[in-house]
Amino acid sequence: MELVIFTLFGLVIGSFLNVLIYRLPIDEPITYPPSHCPQCHTPLKPQDLIPVLSWIRLRGRCAYCGEPIALRYPLVEILTTVSFAVAWLSFGSILTAIKMAVLFALLIAIAFIDLDHQIIPDVLVLSIFLWGLFWQIVMAPISWWQAAGGFLLGGGILFLTAVISRGGMGGGDIKLLAAAGFILGPVQTGIALFVSVLIGSVVGIVLIVKKIRKRKEYIPFGPFLALGIAVSVLWGQRLLSAYLRLIGW
Repeated sequence: MELVIFTLFGLVIGSFLNVLIYRLPIDEPITYPPSHCPQCHTPLKPQDLIPVLSWIRLRGRCAYCGEPIALRYPLVEILTTVSFAVAWLSFGSILTAIKMAVLFALLIAIAFIDLDHQIIPDVLVLSIFLWGLFWQIVMAPISWWQAAGGFLLGGGILFLTAVISRGGMGGGDIKLLAAAGFILGPVQTGIALFVSVLIGSVVGIVLIVKKIRKRKEYIPFGPFLALGIAVSVLWGQRLLSAYLRLIGW
C-alpha cells in the first residue's frame, strides 16, 4: 500500500514537473496563471489535468483548440512515476527513498529543459545541492570529506574539460555534476561521469551516422549527465564491483 501511495505521489509530481519544464526557462511564474493550453491559452479544467489519463482521453490534442499536446507531457509523468517506484523498491530506508526520488525528479526536469532550451537552470542545480546539504546535515550518509570530494571531482573534471575544449562543456553541466557529486561522493561521481560519457558518445555517434545531427552540431549533455547520475545512484556500487571482478581485483 505504501508503494502505491508513493508511486501515485510521483505521478502528481510528474504533472508539476511539466509546468516547471515549460515555465521556468521562459521566466513565467510557476503558480500563476493557472494551467492553460500553450497554444490558445484557454484555462484547463480539472478533467483536463489528470496525469496521463487526460492526454489519452483527449487523444493528444487540446480540448478547446484541437492543437496537438506534446507526447512529452505524459512521458514526463510516467517517467517520474516509475522513478518514484524504483526509488522505493531500491532502498531499505523510507527516508533514503524520499531523498533519491526528489533527486530523480529534479534530474528529469533538468534533462527535459536542456533538451528544449540547451540550458540548465541554476535554481534547479542549487536545489540539488541544497537538498544534498540538508540530508548531509540530517543523516550524513557519507562523510563530509566524501561529499566535498564528490563536489570537487564532479565540477573539477568538467571544468577542465571545458577549458581544454575551449567551451565544449557548458557551465550548467559543470555545476550539475558538482552538485550531484556532493550527494554521491567521489567514487559514485566518477561512475556517473563514465556512464554519462559512454551513453552520450554512443548516442552522438548514432545521431551523426543517421545524419540527424552534424558532426560539430551541439548535443545537450545534461540529459546524459542526469541519466548517469541516476544509474550511479541505483547501481553504482554493483557496476564498480563487477568492474573490479573483471580486472581481477
